[in-house]
Amino acid sequence: MGIKPSFACTGYGYIHCGDAALGGFSVNSFVEKPSETVAQGYLDSGFYVWNSGMFIVKPSVIISEALALCPLLLKQCQRVLSASEKDLDFIRLSLAEFEQCESISIDYAIMEKTQKAVVVPVACGWSDVGDFQSLWQVNAKDQCGNVKQGDVVAINSHNCLLKSDSRLLAVLGMEDIAVIETKDAVLVAKVNQAQQVKELVATLAGREELSHQREVYRPWGSYDSVDSGPNFQVKRISVNPRARLSLQRHQFRAEHWVVVQGQAKVHVDGEDHLLNANDSIYIPKGSVHCLANETDEPLHLVEVQSGSYLGEDDIERLEDAYGRC
Repeated sequence: MGIKPSFACTGYGYIHCGDAALGGFSVNSFVEKPSETVAQGYLDSGFYVWNSGMFIVKPSVIISEALALCPLLLKQCQRVLSASEKDLDFIRLSLAEFEQCESISIDYAIMEKTQKAVVVPVACGWSDVGDFQSLWQVNAKDQCGNVKQGDVVAINSHNCLLKSDSRLLAVLGMEDIAVIETKDAVLVAKVNQAQQVKELVATLAGREELSHQREVYRPWGSYDSVDSGPNFQVKRISVNPRARLSLQRHQFRAEHWVVVQGQAKVHVDGEDHLLNANDSIYIPKGSVHCLANETDEPLHLVEVQSGSYLGEDDIERLEDAYGRC
C-alpha cells in the first residue's frame, strides 16, 4: 500500500509506480529517504508514493518468496521459532538464535526483489508517526504551536514537542525542540533531528537503561524501582484486583512490605496475615511467602529489599497461577 504524498517528505521512503497492473501499478523501484529537492521532484511528477511499509500477502506466498530470495534467513527464522518458549500469551524468542539472524528489513530482503508485487495508492490520512516531527504534527497544539503532554509548563516557547511522564517539565525560550522525560532518561533534541535518534541509541550500547526499565509489568500488576544502593532496593508495587504473586522464596534477600492503599493477604511460612493501609510485615531471607489482592480494588505497597544480592533471578517460584514455575 502506497500513500499518496501530501508534501515533499524527506523522512519516508518512496515507491516509483510503473504501468497499471492488477488494480494498482507495477513497482519500478523502491527509493530511500531523499533530499528535499529530490522529494519535491517526486511530488511534482505524480509517479511516486510514500512506502507505508504495509503489505497484504498470504503467508504461503511470503514464505515461498523468502525460500527463493533469502533462504538462509528463512532457515534461521525457523530455528528461532523452534527454540522459542511460551509465556502466558507471549512467545519469547530465543535471544541466542535471534542474534544469528541477518539484520535486514522485509523491504530489502523480499519486497524490493520480488516480481509478484504491485503497489496500490491510498489516501487514508496515514502517518507512520515514526519520528518526533510527525508526532508533533498529529497532536493537538496550544496557541504557541506546542504539543504538551503531562506536567509541562512552557513560556516563550514555540512549536515544541514536550512530554513528561513522572515530574514537572519546565521549558523557557525554546523553539522547534523535543523534550521527552521518562522515569529512565530525558531526551532533548531538535524536532528536525529526530531521524538521528537511532544513531544516538546506538552510542548508548551497554547502558543499563536500554535493557532494564524502572517500571516493569507482570501478569499480576507492575513494580517501579524507586531507589537502590549497596545492599538495598526500594520498589513501589501495584497488584491488580483478584491477582496474586507466586509462592516464592529468596536465597539472598529479605523484604519489608508496607501497604499504602488497599488490602493485602500475605502468606509467610504457613501463616496468613491480612494487612490494610499503614500495616507492614517483614519477610526474612529464605521464608516461603506469597502476596495476594483478594479485593476488587487495586493494591499498592512499598517494598524494601535488603541483602547481598537483589537481582530478579533470586526468585525461586514454588507455585504460580500464571505457569511461570
